[in-house]
Amino acid sequence: MSIHDNLLGINDRIRLALDRSGREDEVKLVAVTKTLQVDKIIEALDLGVVDIGENKVQELAEKMEILGDRPKYHMIGHLQTNKVKFLVEKVHLIHSLDRISLAKEIDKRAKASNRVIDTLIQVNVSQEDSKFGMKEEDVIPFIEKVLMFENLRIKGLMTIAPFTDDEVVLRNTFRGLYNLSEKIKVENYKEISMDILSMGMTNDFEIAIEEGSNMIRVGTGIFGERNY
Repeated sequence: MSIHDNLLGINDRIRLALDRSGREDEVKLVAVTKTLQVDKIIEALDLGVVDIGENKVQELAEKMEILGDRPKYHMIGHLQTNKVKFLVEKVHLIHSLDRISLAKEIDKRAKASNRVIDTLIQVNVSQEDSKFGMKEEDVIPFIEKVLMFENLRIKGLMTIAPFTDDEVVLRNTFRGLYNLSEKIKVENYKEISMDILSMGMTNDFEIAIEEGSNMIRVGTGIFGERNY
């Protein structure tokens, strides 16, 4: 199927998942563009995609050079502290904040560029050894440490669910992040918002939406299988 048809299908599935949940808000679609040639990305942008996500800093920086300010850029992969400097001028949202050293570097680089960088805290809800992200119980203490940073703004949470067809496991993972978000909201931290729940990918985004996601990260569902 074409990118056009895939996007139509995904948007239909988003609407149906929202209907099943009784929700009337919107879900932001981040098109995951790792390994893709720029012409495919431009095709998606021409079809209405606004937000694109990359896992690797070098690849994101290269696409920023070519595409300029046309898309909103999301860093969705693990971020090394020494790579922050390559993103700070144009990144729209960093999904993978998971440690204090990274928060300090983002704040420092943002301050030098006279920007405020929006971030999500990555939480390893499923506690898989293979995944990055903070433990749930460490998130609130972490937030209290980063309140001092004026050029870093926490906008919500992100998680990656286990790669499984087990709906119970998926729902428990997504519900865990939603519940954590609600717990943080009650604290009423100044300058901290829980506006974004980034959870759900090609194989599980409908379940994620049903459990409260308002931002999904879809690559294969839009562009087809990658040829690595």
